[in-house]
Amino acid sequence: MSTQRVFVARLAGTAVFDPVGDRLGKVRDVVIVYRSTAAPRVIGLVVEIPGRRQVFLSIGRVTSIRAGQVISTGLINVRRFQPRPGEVRVLAEFLGRRVRLVDGGGTAVIEDVAIEQDRHGEWAISQLFLRKAKTSASPFAKGPTTFATWNEVTELHDTGESQSAEQLIASYSEMHAADLATSLLELPQQRRIEVAEELPDERLADALEEMPEDDQLSILDRLGDERAADILDEMEPDDAADLLAQLPPKRLEHLLQLMEPEEAEDVRMLLRYGADTAGGLMTPEPIVLSADATVAEALALIRRHELHPALAAAVFVTLPPFETPTGRLLGVVHFQRMLRYPPHERLGAILDDTLEAVSVTASAAEVARMLASYDLVSLPVVDAAHRLVGVVSVDDVLDYLLPDDWRTHDAEEPEPTGGAR
Repeated sequence: MSTQRVFVARLAGTAVFDPVGDRLGKVRDVVIVYRSTAAPRVIGLVVEIPGRRQVFLSIGRVTSIRAGQVISTGLINVRRFQPRPGEVRVLAEFLGRRVRLVDGGGTAVIEDVAIEQDRHGEWAISQLFLRKAKTSASPFAKGPTTFATWNEVTELHDTGESQSAEQLIASYSEMHAADLATSLLELPQQRRIEVAEELPDERLADALEEMPEDDQLSILDRLGDERAADILDEMEPDDAADLLAQLPPKRLEHLLQLMEPEEAEDVRMLLRYGADTAGGLMTPEPIVLSADATVAEALALIRRHELHPALAAAVFVTLPPFETPTGRLLGVVHFQRMLRYPPHERLGAILDDTLEAVSVTASAAEVARMLASYDLVSLPVVDAAHRLVGVVSVDDVLDYLLPDDWRTHDAEEPEPTGGAR
């Protein structure tokens, strides 16, 4: 095994490979245990394998840790990771703890830790990266940083105490929304709420959209109504409607009153339709333009970074008004078709008027059949007057058709020989 100092915060997200170069997963955390007279010892890694399941990889099965990759023996126990008594996750629990420097240097917060392998092949914490209290009153100032070894500091609280939510959120900053949701669900319930309370509204909204409804409700119930309404404003209208539909009518109406009027109006419209219909599944915010709009205008709207990929796949052409419910739907222009024409080309000249729209009352099964039959990622949804009221995308249908626990469900998989932890 190669010997080098590795900082744990930089290790997060690193790919894990078997000896022949096949990717097994990615590092999500490092697990340590305390010792009475020496620095905490590393006992393994928490690795996320396909299916977003987090499993334990013993450090004894790691043959190399270096920049950009971790090499293992290839044997991984696929049982979901559950911390045992005395085990501490560095990113989830250790970073952010407060320590006192024994040389009289005051107190500091652990911002990162380095792990290193000794001559006996054992990995342990070798160095702490610390940030001291700031010396300026400016809200933008930060305290000075320093390095220290384990025997140069003393922890200021019980070793079972969790890190600050602020430090944990920093380690989550670059995660995809689905990965963030999985990481939150791996935390103890109280810790999950602490982190949710500190996450920015947009990030928490993204994570909630990726969670099962029971977990969404658990978090929403612990937030104040004002904060809950802010989160709902940031969610996609169809996801917000699905979540609100699980609440008692009195609280549902109260939260709608606290939401921004435009966002609440979209959600109220979706709540009128059954959850198993196109109207209940759709998103009421497609890209809508007139037939006189140009390819350049359409592509400019598609480039909006906040637009969901399925909604960016096509532009819908209608008669005025151009906000849902629009005027009569004339047709659709797909993104790839626009790329074949000059920027000044009118959408009306290249639109596809053969695509059959679905009614707001169409069943989820009917929508799924149409998406599959025509190899589409989205379908227009119209009312009885053939006005465009929304778009239902393939991910909306998948969320409905998959079991409620699909994000956390452990499929039955055989364990490899020697896979016991």
